[in-house]
Amino acid sequence: MTEALHTGGCLCGRVRYQVRGSALQTSLCHCEDCRRASGAPFVAWTFFPPGALAWTTGEPRKVEFAGRERWFCGDCGSPLLFVDPAGPDFTEVNTCTLDRADAFPPGDQCWVHDELRWTSEIATLPRFDETSPLPGDG
Repeated sequence: MTEALHTGGCLCGRVRYQVRGSALQTSLCHCEDCRRASGAPFVAWTFFPPGALAWTTGEPRKVEFAGRERWFCGDCGSPLLFVDPAGPDFTEVNTCTLDRADAFPPGDQCWVHDELRWTSEIATLPRFDETSPLPGDG
């Protein structure tokens, strides 16, 4: 059997990676740290076995905060990886930086006590194929 190989990278393409092996799970994280680091209401993280990730192009920048590490592209700022040295041993990849992110649907939500109240209403909002019209647009 061939070992699964997944690829991904940042917005500008200067940092690329590959991950070998099957994903352990994907979670939507609502913690305040993830929200502030990403500028998003929550972040999808896909967990892989330890040592599964290798940088293939460029070098990301590591930011240490509260004893944990977040890895970003130093050029475009894309958040790529999260590491908690005190936590369980696995590799947390920002799901939406994977080339085939759609292949990793979330199975749970964590840190929901930090959740922004309005995120529970997302499914009820109007949907547009592209940019939404501004109020007053004809």
